[in-house]
Order: sequence, then structure tokens, then C-alpha cells
Amino acid sequence: MAAVTRTPLIAGNWKMNLDHLQSIAFVQKLSWTLSDARHDFGDVEVAVFPPFTDLRSVQTLVNGDDLPVRFGGQDVSAHDEGAYTGEISGAFLAALDCRYVIVGHSERRQYHGESDEDIAAKVSAAHRHGLVPVVCVGETAEDLEQHGPSAVPVAQLRVALGGARKGSEVVVAYEPVWAIGSGQAATSEQAQQVCQALRAVVAEVLGDEAAAATRILYGGSVKAANIAGFMREADIDGALVGGASLQLEEFASIARYQKHVGT
Repeated sequence: MAAVTRTPLIAGNWKMNLDHLQSIAFVQKLSWTLSDARHDFGDVEVAVFPPFTDLRSVQTLVNGDDLPVRFGGQDVSAHDEGAYTGEISGAFLAALDCRYVIVGHSERRQYHGESDEDIAAKVSAAHRHGLVPVVCVGETAEDLEQHGPSAVPVAQLRVALGGARKGSEVVVAYEPVWAIGSGQAATSEQAQQVCQALRAVVAEVLGDEAAAATRILYGGSVKAANIAGFMREADIDGALVGGASLQLEEFASIARYQKHVGT
């Protein structure tokens, strides 16, 4: 397979944190901090995923000040419109200039009972509206013990990609559930092993060209102190950052991994 240069993506999932006023201040400071440090956003892309109530404020700021930070939604409905109280259509996200949307996060699977088939439907909805789905897959500690390191995320991704439109971009995020919020990240070697298997699934479902172009992120206790190790691996193209994405200096430092540790 011919070598393809994939632009690294550092993505911050804010989860249910920061109101619309706090989000304005955070995105503004993040952009200033990275620009002052001469961060090349074309070299390493930076995106944030605020709560839905913040998105209009973030859009207004980013568009008004022409900031280089990308943004997206934390979830999307499988439905385009209708009597679905509390759900958010991909059409609404697209109208707010969202580039990305997170699909199938482990918290959605755990707390809202989302199945792999539900996630495939959301991938399809994202593509219908020109959004790039960030498809989250990962295993619990019990899954790891019972099935080994890659069986569950591989199976999850195979189903989720059934909803993908050929030729449309997908980002995959491997988040071992046992590492999220635990402070205990996977080793870079563990993460690489799974991400390599996930890239093989993309090739199987969407073809070799898509597999070579698809960015695969690692998520789970990512910090400035460990990001460079992950980024040295051949099949890891960025990070989906949780708690550390709410700490301005830490998140900016993660985005600038090339500067503070050699690659």
C-alpha cells in the first residue's frame, strides 16, 4: 500500500462541561495560546467538541475571528427530523458549520444503551449531512480479559462502518474503556496493536485507499507527558482527549507534541 500522509488530529471531547460563555473564553484562549506558540494548524489539526448548547457561540467566535480551531458535536441523531424529543439532527450540526461529530462514545453505549447497529445508523446520518463521524470503539476490562485486546473494537467497527458512505471521510477513535478517566493509559505498543487491526477493518469494509487515508485516534488518559509516544506509532494519527482537554495549557501542550518531544 502506497504511503499516505495523514494530518494528525488532536480532538478535545468536553463531555458535559463548560457553558456557552466558558466555551467562548476557552476557544479564544486556546487559539491565542497555540498561535502565540506558532502552532501550524495545517500540520496538526485541533478540534473541540463542546456541548450542544455551546455550538452556536463557538461557531460565531470561530467564524467572526477566523480562528483555525475546528469543532463538532458530541452526538447526532440517526433521524433527520421529526418527533424525537431531545435529539439533534445532523442537519442542525451542519448548519452550525460543524466539521465533525462523535459517534458511539463508550458513555453513550454504557448509559444510553446504544448498539453497534445504532451507531451504524448515526454514521450514515453524519455522512448524509456532510459531517465527518468520529467513530468510537473500545473494550472494557472484562472484554479484554475474555476476548483479548482487539476482538471487541474490531467487531464494533465492522458493524459501524456498515453505515458509512463510500468515498466519505471517517475518523476512528480507539478508546479502551478501562483506560478512560483512570489515569492508566494503554501503552503505545498496546494501542498500536489495536489501531493496526482497526485499519485492517477499514480496508476490509471501505477498501485499501480509504484505509490508508483514514485517521485513527487513541483516547484514554491522554496527557502531554504520554502523547508523543502514541504519535510515534505507525497507525496512530492523533488523540481523542477527555479530561485533559478542559485544561487549557495541557491541551495546548498535547497539540504541540512535536515541539516538546521529538518525533
